[in-house]
Amino acid sequence: MKFVLVHGAWHYGELWHPVRTHLEAAGHEVHTPTAGGLGDGDDKHVDLRAAAQPIIDHILGHDLSGFVLIGHSWGGYLISRVAIELPERVRRLVYFAAFVPEHGKALVDELPPQLRAALQESADERGDGSVVLPFPVWRDGFFNDGTAEHARAVYDRLRPQPYGAFTDPADMTGWDKVPRAFSYLAPYEDNDITQGEWGRHPRLSNRLGVFRLVGMPGGHEVLLTDPGLTAQKFVEAGRD
Repeated sequence: MKFVLVHGAWHYGELWHPVRTHLEAAGHEVHTPTAGGLGDGDDKHVDLRAAAQPIIDHILGHDLSGFVLIGHSWGGYLISRVAIELPERVRRLVYFAAFVPEHGKALVDELPPQLRAALQESADERGDGSVVLPFPVWRDGFFNDGTAEHARAVYDRLRPQPYGAFTDPADMTGWDKVPRAFSYLAPYEDNDITQGEWGRHPRLSNRLGVFRLVGMPGGHEVLLTDPGLTAQKFVEAGRD
């Protein structure tokens, strides 16, 4: 199987390494490009199209087709953009603890008011087009299924997130041309945004219409706390 793995906010391609190692050991081909604005030294003033462009360039540069396109968290916006641009190349889209965009809505529109306000406060404070996560939010909301030591080690490797890619409304024009082959992978302890009415699944996953639902133990960063299981679930989500 061929995979293109698209990271979430504050992440970059190299953070897929543990999952990639498991997938490649099982004989799969894996690509892990980094989104615009999150490469080392990138300008943080990017919108969704600019964030997705390096992923599109990677796919075209490697002449990839027939692949499973997986997006983690904010990466749901990116894989949707990629699929709209390159519908003939994608075999299946997998939304992994991910946002499923709606035309005209930005990611901040999908967040509870207190989280949106906290992001705006971070953007105002930094003044460089980026936002960062406080460690307590990362520890309890994102890395709740890992050790404190592991949580700190990964947190120290995160990069500031381009805020413009959170406030840019999704343009879903052309979504009707994307192959109707969707999966949603839902970790049971995913807790990075408020539960209940604001939870991504099933609120946002139902936007996919008919889709394959795959569940798994773990929190939002299970790709790092249990990469072996994550790799196994990627195969389940991506298979025919």
